[in-house]
Amino acid sequence: MAGDRAASIDPNALSWYEASARQRVVALVDPGTFQEILPPAERRMSPHLPLFDLPRAFDDGIVVGRATLDGSRILIAAQEGRFMGGAFGEIHGAKLVGLLRAALELKPRAVLILFDTGGVRLQEANAGETAIAETMRAIVDVRAAGIPVIGLIGGRAGCYGGGGLIAGTCSRLAVSEGGRISVSGPEVIETNKGAEEFDSRDRALVWRTMGGKHRRLTGGADAFCADTVPAFRQAALALIGRAPAFDRDTLEAEQARLEDRLARFGDCRDATDVWRRLGVNDPEAVPAMDTDAFDATVARVREADHDAR
Repeated sequence: MAGDRAASIDPNALSWYEASARQRVVALVDPGTFQEILPPAERRMSPHLPLFDLPRAFDDGIVVGRATLDGSRILIAAQEGRFMGGAFGEIHGAKLVGLLRAALELKPRAVLILFDTGGVRLQEANAGETAIAETMRAIVDVRAAGIPVIGLIGGRAGCYGGGGLIAGTCSRLAVSEGGRISVSGPEVIETNKGAEEFDSRDRALVWRTMGGKHRRLTGGADAFCADTVPAFRQAALALIGRAPAFDRDTLEAEQARLEDRLARFGDCRDATDVWRRLGVNDPEAVPAMDTDAFDATVARVREADHDAR
């Protein structure tokens, strides 16, 4: 079981962005139901990091286990963004893939992935890239078996690199203001193209380009949450209930939606141009909107969801 400290935290007072992986899991699921697979006593640490004189974590930066959510059995994984930015390494990836494969036998109501990652761990690049591919394949198998895979994104590290690719294979996604979703992170873009192309220190630019509000408005996420555990719990329950079938019709509809999005917004210079074209009357006001005002804006523009409706 998770530690007493995590279990004693009031979920209503917990910021998703500030919380640790274990705090998020314990607060999200039904009280007292989380059972960790490979708990602290069964250490699973990276065999590669000592070669680079880097510290290891007993769980390699990811928590996996089983619980119930509103009385239904689920499997759940939560990345720890405070350890190496939640990056994928050999053990980290193997734990997530193993959990997804277990879903095929255990038949839970859903699998929840609490993303908080900068992508692949450079010190374990080959193993990390393999883990990304295996995770995506495992999600496809789980969804094909009729089990929804729901991604929740609102941590410090965001959801970047291979994590962004994995998120794209989930049934549904919920994101908060603090969440960011992208393949290339701000620092990666700046390193390769220069600050003139993308200034990673410009927080407003980062959030307009990759942030939760932009992703929700353009259909890259299916729900927008306040930075609280109850908000993410409510979103997870709602998204489980409306996860799309994983079949040819869904894939074809999603492809058509993406083609339409490219045609509509491909020539836009920045996010405010996109928002204006969506029908947002005052795009400059979007970053300052509270959750209720933003939800009303989303309902008004009625952009297509992450997958086919």
